[in-house]
Amino acid sequence: MQIKKNIAISDTGFVFDPGNGESFSVNPIGLEILKSLKDGRTDSEIKKIIVSKYQVDDDSVEKDFYDFTKMLETLKLTESESKKD
Repeated sequence: MQIKKNIAISDTGFVFDPGNGESFSVNPIGLEILKSLKDGRTDSEIKKIIVSKYQVDDDSVEKDFYDFTKMLETLKLTESESKKD
């Protein structure tokens, strides 16, 4: 999955889509996921980072990551599924 190149992401978690003028706010973990996706990391790489950094179990990360990425797709902030694994 890749975030659209025109999506602006601030260091405070503010996300702006200039294509439709909509803006969103994300928490620190959401921000880390968005930045990692924008940097081209794979889903597996991102999940491993979250598990090690935040001391959460794999099952929780798997479910929450899936929910978050589906929300990104629903909001049309993604380009493709080319980095999914």
